[in-house]
Amino acid sequence: MTTAWLVLAVGDARQYGGNDGYDDNPSEHYSWDSTVPNHSRLTVGDVIALWDKRELIGISVIHGIDTGTADKTVYFCPACKKADFKRRSRMTPACRCNQCSATFDTPGHKVKTVTTYRSRHGRTWIDGRGLLTGAELRALCDSPNSQLSMRPARWEKVRDALMATRQADAVSGLVGQKHKRVPIPGGHRFAKVRARVGQTAFRAVLLREQGEQCAISGPAPADVLEAAHLYSYAESGEHHDFGGLLLRRDLHRLFDKGRIAVNPETGLLDAGPELDAYPAYAELHGKPLALDLRPEHRVWLAAHWNTHRANS
Repeated sequence: MTTAWLVLAVGDARQYGGNDGYDDNPSEHYSWDSTVPNHSRLTVGDVIALWDKRELIGISVIHGIDTGTADKTVYFCPACKKADFKRRSRMTPACRCNQCSATFDTPGHKVKTVTTYRSRHGRTWIDGRGLLTGAELRALCDSPNSQLSMRPARWEKVRDALMATRQADAVSGLVGQKHKRVPIPGGHRFAKVRARVGQTAFRAVLLREQGEQCAISGPAPADVLEAAHLYSYAESGEHHDFGGLLLRRDLHRLFDKGRIAVNPETGLLDAGPELDAYPAYAELHGKPLALDLRPEHRVWLAAHWNTHRANS
């Protein structure tokens, strides 16, 4: 279920808890920090709806969240030490505490280290001016009477409200197909396939000669071992003596594609650089095979090496 977040963005006037505000650019990014309630709940894939208390500014999907740390100046009432006060532009003293009603010109302050967050949501931004009022947005939140600057809502409720506006077409595809479960048809069908004649017997010979072990990774149940030809069986259609090794199913596929090969000069495994991101496979690089090779094996492995590594 997709979560939508109604977040407050009112430019330089955006203040909460007596801080200096944030550097928002509504159509591209939204900034907050760990002093804000719900600060850690927003995630990539969530819908983010920015408003200024009067109306919706725009809506998008978060495609990235940058985090960091910073020193932040937090201001508070010098009387009760609470950070809940309002700055007044036309009255003196300039500040009034919402907790103890004290008034003052200069608030107290302290510096604390906070975690900073900045959403990236510019890819799918939809301008929302004139679509939904502040009252309509509040009613869509999980807690309509909440005063928090970041409020959760069910995406389905927000979507339905927006679908009734002139931006219906844009909103309908906002979160993309990845959030929609499409039924997968089942059942069975008959198909003609080309079977390898003698493959079962070829595998039985390898199991008898090599035992229940993968030539690359070592001992493994027979159920996961496949008879891997060291040459293209599709081209020759023949099962050559000592022309195969038992390989685990995943390693068989990587060997056939040349992602893994055996250096004919050293007899050591060579895992291609495209496997560096997968430790279980990358760590095979430079290791010897798990069984002793016959001269015939080495001939076929050299041909495989020349096919997949000669020009690399």
